[in-house]
Amino acid sequence: MPIADPIEREIAARYLLKYKVCRNCGAKAPLSAVKCRRCHSKNLRLKKQELRR
Repeated sequence: MPIADPIEREIAARYLLKYKVCRNCGAKAPLSAVKCRRCHSKNLRLKKQELRR
């Protein structure tokens, strides 16, 4: 079910798209993270900011 309200869409995008991903183990981390919580690697990247349909 698509979200029609633009404010709710922005809130959903914040939770679904705005985080970092570890390049070693694939764990999710918050934007403020410096290193991975699982493998303690500093090799983090931002999640791709594109919604797939």
